[in-house]
Amino acid sequence: MLVFATSDKGGTGRSVTSSNLAYRRALSGSNVAYLDFDFGSPTAGTIFHVDLVRRGASGGGIHSYLQGRVDPPLRLDVWSHSDRSSLRGRPSRAGKLVLFPGDEFGGEFPGTKEIIKRCARLFARLDAEFDICLIDLSAGRSHATDIVLAATALPELREVENRWLVFHRWTRQHLIAANGLVFGKHGLLEASAPQHTGGAGHDRAWLLDRMRFVRTAVVDPESDALGGLRPEQVAWLRKCDTDLKALATKLNIGRTTTIGSIPLDPLLQWREQLITDTDTLSRQVANVETVEAFVELAHNLDDENAWATL
Repeated sequence: MLVFATSDKGGTGRSVTSSNLAYRRALSGSNVAYLDFDFGSPTAGTIFHVDLVRRGASGGGIHSYLQGRVDPPLRLDVWSHSDRSSLRGRPSRAGKLVLFPGDEFGGEFPGTKEIIKRCARLFARLDAEFDICLIDLSAGRSHATDIVLAATALPELREVENRWLVFHRWTRQHLIAANGLVFGKHGLLEASAPQHTGGAGHDRAWLLDRMRFVRTAVVDPESDALGGLRPEQVAWLRKCDTDLKALATKLNIGRTTTIGSIPLDPLLQWREQLITDTDTLSRQVANVETVEAFVELAHNLDDENAWATL
């Protein structure tokens, strides 16, 4: 299965959440590939603590592959290449966790027919090898997004299941931006329309059925962690939360189209990283509730019941 992670704005937590989803699925026994298609900022190596590619690969990464300079692209086993001790060594019963980095100082580039074909070939090969291929896209209607929309419309990927996660923070600005990315003029649905209308070649209803929203940095007004706030502040947060829920419903990104909600976590506000059991149980610098949200969403990525009930 191909899972595409996108967002209209930067700072949504798209990359750090996607990385944690890949990590949690691998821990559960799935073989997982993480592809850094954030062409303008290929820094997924930093989140996985693979210092060799913290700014992207020095050569041979996703950029090089798509532009025809190498085949296959560089792949790094996170369990053996991570410089973080708690990630080094494949845990018992864990599956593969493989990072496909972008190129260092890489940038956005338009998709030619050859680039789109290479992209499709890569996805087909990796789908045959891995249970989940998580593709982290550049923010907005980027060239990366246009390339994968066109690639997944090609005949060789017609039978490969793919799903889309649209990330947004729990704020008015981000709700409006997420709605525009999907439903707006020049949004994903318009870009994916049949080819005779100038789109990539997908059926609008088919793609919409495969899209779900993920809320990040969500503050729970009833959380014990807010015990130090004044009653007036708690009341204000409750009002904000109520208003946001109403706005989300109005914008077609309410509860029925949302597959995950990640709580605000102090660790992730300061450092974009994988949250391990060491962080929650031993050092207690991250919240258990955050990990539980990652685990649930990671499980739901390919759970037909979870998608069908939304």
